[in-house]
Amino acid sequence: MSYTVSANGQSGSVTLNETEHVAATLQEVAVVLSTRQGSIPLYRNFGLPMRFLDMPSTAGESVMVAEVTEAIQEFVPNAEVVRVIPKYDGENLGRLYPVVEVSILHEES
Repeated sequence: MSYTVSANGQSGSVTLNETEHVAATLQEVAVVLSTRQGSIPLYRNFGLPMRFLDMPSTAGESVMVAEVTEAIQEFVPNAEVVRVIPKYDGENLGRLYPVVEVSILHEES
């Protein structure tokens, strides 16, 4: 089964010590998507490098897909990226954000 996680509007509450496997993994993916690399003291490699921010849209989309895929593979070992869809925010022109479809490894059926 696959799940969709978006970096747009991830202002939902974070549950500490989440015990449900799927919810915890989806929360981890959302945190990776919303964290800029270098912004967490003592864990500077965590998050997205966000090199795509100042690129033209077509090049930025490709770089964003690569960055998101690599970050999720590195920081969320229980998630496997199915696809990354670049989306543009309708209210904030030019704002690019990823929508990620992931499958959860070792998911209880």
